[in-house]
Amino acid sequence: MKAVAQRVEWAKVSVDGRVIGEIGEGLLVLLGVAGDDKKSDADYLAEKLINLRIFEDSDGKMNISLRDISGAMLVVSQFTLLADCTKGRRPSFVGAGDPGEAMKLYDYFVERVRQSIADVATGQFQEMMKVELCNSGPVTLILDSRTRRGSTS
Repeated sequence: MKAVAQRVEWAKVSVDGRVIGEIGEGLLVLLGVAGDDKKSDADYLAEKLINLRIFEDSDGKMNISLRDISGAMLVVSQFTLLADCTKGRRPSFVGAGDPGEAMKLYDYFVERVRQSIADVATGQFQEMMKVELCNSGPVTLILDSRTRRGSTS
């Protein structure tokens, strides 16, 4: 499972011109589910993102977490994070999870986050979405649960 997390002042996601998810200060998380991901991957990333100390304390140091600031999270599914661009010019998405199984893990991830964060918004799985944000910092991080498992492929 891969996540691109951006620290934001605000973010929103729209489908067909209608805003379906919106947050204030917090994290925008683009989440990609691989074919071999399990609930433990979602648990790992949820816990990591909620507790990463990437928000500034009173001294201007990145030293406090999303939980500490009572921040929000907007989670948007993005299977293209699993693209393999090593061969040719067209990305291969064979590493992305089956849509049905991926949606279950995406939903599980969102529920895990909601256990700790009060304000959680989402995009709409398998829809063409437009994402707008004001990146704060900018701070953008890439997390991969497979790194924890000892594999980066």
